[in-house]
Amino acid sequence: MSETAVRLPLFGEPAPAFQAETTQGLIRFPDDYKGKWVIFFSHPADFTPVCTTEFMTFAAMQEEFRALNCELLGLSIDSTYSHIAWLRTIKEKVEFRGWKNIEVTFPVISDLTMEVSRLYGMLQPSASTTQAVRAVFLIDPEGKIWAIFYYPLTNGRNMQEIKRLLIAMQTSDQHKVATPADWQPGEEVIVPPPGSCGAAKERVESKDPSIRCVDWFLCFKKLA
Repeated sequence: MSETAVRLPLFGEPAPAFQAETTQGLIRFPDDYKGKWVIFFSHPADFTPVCTTEFMTFAAMQEEFRALNCELLGLSIDSTYSHIAWLRTIKEKVEFRGWKNIEVTFPVISDLTMEVSRLYGMLQPSASTTQAVRAVFLIDPEGKIWAIFYYPLTNGRNMQEIKRLLIAMQTSDQHKVATPADWQPGEEVIVPPPGSCGAAKERVESKDPSIRCVDWFLCFKKLA
């Protein structure tokens, strides 16, 4: 395998462990985040325009994520000193969508050796050999990967979609249900389909008023 080849962590696998310096000090991942969901994301470089808007948006939404028992963790292939200078510039000079004086307090990893980026498949040589792509990993309280996003260097992420998916995954985990396309909190969820002919027949003939069946394989319900 070449030096640039990477193996992408897969759904349901433990998030690769590492120790790293950040803007908030040393972290040991995922041990320091046990019991919490984590949005772990990479950005190409400090002092870049798209990344600046993303960091401001994440910082503005940080308390919304914390209310969902979720912490933010960023990374780029830059030094801690560069991170600090960039975050200070954001707070002191940048205004975006009416936000200003935004202070980024979640940790940002310094990955000059690219070790963490390689662990998570954040380096894609066809895009850049010196910058991490815009990757997002949603990791559960047990340290397992639940979702992975990749965005190109040129386009910013949709933080509202990341939050929506986080809530959907938490809902699925808690209630053992699925969520339909474009699901929003409060809408109907999907009841897992039956696993046998007998169970399918029971499902269709059921008079349970809490379940709405279109057919044996597609049933919806409202969560209490």
